[in-house]
Amino acid sequence: MKIAIIGAGNIGGALTRRLTALGHQVAVANSRGPETLTDLAAETGATAVSVDEVAEGADLVIVTIPQKAIPLLPDGILDGAATAVPIVDTGNYYPARDGRIDPIESGVAESRWVSEQLGHPVVKAFNNIRAQHLLELGKPAGSPDRIALPVAGDDPNTKRTVMELVDALGFDPIDAGTIDESWRQQPGTPVYAADLDAAGATRALAEASPERPENLRA
Repeated sequence: MKIAIIGAGNIGGALTRRLTALGHQVAVANSRGPETLTDLAAETGATAVSVDEVAEGADLVIVTIPQKAIPLLPDGILDGAATAVPIVDTGNYYPARDGRIDPIESGVAESRWVSEQLGHPVVKAFNNIRAQHLLELGKPAGSPDRIALPVAGDDPNTKRTVMELVDALGFDPIDAGTIDESWRQQPGTPVYAADLDAAGATRALAEASPERPENLRA
């Protein structure tokens, strides 16, 4: 699969390493230009490109940048991707970093807001696991204590594609409902950064409260 990764921070770097190791063709871009990604490209075999061209011909796009940077992405950045391509949002809203985003503060799910900014439906995944654990803790299917990762999205086909990718990376995918239900895996919820197995993650999603903790509000 041809995969585009927008953002080369901790999660973006981990996914670049894992996905190239699985044999996927990965193009990666960041806001500072492809010349700053030469080491990552040399290490992994990924192709470092500009943000404007990263999604060209992609079968799946992963957006893994701070929430405050989402509105700054170039217009039409996703236009060159394949038809009905899954767009994966790994981001989380941290007011101390991102500033105040009024719709999210008012209760709009983080990834619903991202979808509206991008003008494309998104699938929420990879936002509730530490980058080092994503890089190192994947296990074969059926392994004891295999970490489960929630995947939320509105379209069953794109969500299925992302869930299959989660499984290939060594984690149990859990259907976490629609994008408007993706608040259940946001920061401050029981499943966030908890490294739970499938049963534990399912319980944690059910027990989540829509009330954002005070320390995660602007």
